[in-house]
Amino acid sequence: MYNLPNLITLSRILMIPFFVNFLVYKYYGYAFAIFLLAGISDGLDGFIARSSKQKTKLGTFLDPMADKLLLTASFVTLAALHLIPVWVSIIVISRDIIIIIGALMLILFQDDLKVSPSMTGKATTLFQIVYIVLLLLFIVIGKNIDNIKPIMWIMIGITIASGAQYIYLGVKLLNTNGK
Repeated sequence: MYNLPNLITLSRILMIPFFVNFLVYKYYGYAFAIFLLAGISDGLDGFIARSSKQKTKLGTFLDPMADKLLLTASFVTLAALHLIPVWVSIIVISRDIIIIIGALMLILFQDDLKVSPSMTGKATTLFQIVYIVLLLLFIVIGKNIDNIKPIMWIMIGITIASGAQYIYLGVKLLNTNGK
């Protein structure tokens, strides 16, 4: 249960308040460093878990939860600080809420639910991370953040596509179970 990968994942969750605090108080360099450290720790915990065969049920729940918590905190805080449009944050968080509600419905109605992220879902997470990294980097180095709007639009498009795909798959699973 408590192994090195899970402890690394827990440390990533514990970084979130520091990340938000640094953003709020405009210590963007520190916020950027923590976000990068969280990203590195995400790769590291997965690598250690796979290579040392330390995958646990707790880890399979905590790892994506840590990612979602960090991304949600990022988008909410960046929107509150007017560094990104509020509607961007709403789209990102709405997709996650829809997925969580759908998963809960499937858990209620499916006997043997096996959940795994789709390629579109993984691409969504990747583009959300890339967008935030670039946004923070541009802020830190003093570049105009409007220059990364194309990345924002790609990220939004993939986020919406992924949400639609999960809704489609969820409805399909619910309908299959009812027959």
